[in-house]
Amino acid sequence: MVAPIPLEDTVSDILGKAQRGLSLSDEALASRAGVHLTVIAALKKGGNDEVSLAKVAAALGLGAQALNNLASGRYLPEPIALPEGLACFTTPFHDIMVNSYLVWDPATGEAAFFDTGADGDPMLEYATTHDLRVKQLFITHIHGDHVYDLDRLVEKTSARARVCEREPIEGAEPFAPGETFSIGNLTVETRRTSGHAIGGITYVVTGLSHPLALVGDAMFAGSMGGGVVSYAEALETNRKEILTLPEETILCPGHGPLTTVGEQKRANPFFAA
Repeated sequence: MVAPIPLEDTVSDILGKAQRGLSLSDEALASRAGVHLTVIAALKKGGNDEVSLAKVAAALGLGAQALNNLASGRYLPEPIALPEGLACFTTPFHDIMVNSYLVWDPATGEAAFFDTGADGDPMLEYATTHDLRVKQLFITHIHGDHVYDLDRLVEKTSARARVCEREPIEGAEPFAPGETFSIGNLTVETRRTSGHAIGGITYVVTGLSHPLALVGDAMFAGSMGGGVVSYAEALETNRKEILTLPEETILCPGHGPLTTVGEQKRANPFFAA
């Protein structure tokens, strides 16, 4: 089992992301929800008034039950048993924690990194001690916490780094969303999940005992990355490219705990409306 990782977002974070995405002031949100402005302030401070939270959820297009489950602590992701061929690494980056992943084909030992985290040493050490040959490094998006150790990981492994052509970065080869790669006998499908980032990519890996979706900041357990580029686009591409995957698909996010597609369809306020 993966060691427990705290949820990335609080209810206040989720309300803020939805509110910013819809360009609603506190006053406009209070009016739309039919609640007093002080109620909005209380909910953002962690208040757990289920009736008021349901009204605000409806005004923001969020799932009221899923949001109330988060507010009350009734939702925690089910523990994920990692299939052979997947390892998760969590490293500190300023005041946040960021995930990176090592995926390999157990039959051949060929491996790939997915994002770099703030410090690639744990992944390098794991690959060495398990006799894995890292040939590729896949970037979900180029925000600093996900590419911080890119140059050093490439130098240490001679891996070919790959990044979406919509978000080029020095030291990585661009590709068009929809292109397919391989890690030994594993297949890596690329899906555009932009909105949080211009070139956000979800990598769907098949060939292990469970399918994987390495989603970067497109989606978190119980939340998603903010719609920095486009909130509407983030919602649309997540629904189209992630939530249509088989329910048993393990979601490997850039922050917070691992989860599954099926769980997020039921428990994520952005998508369980």
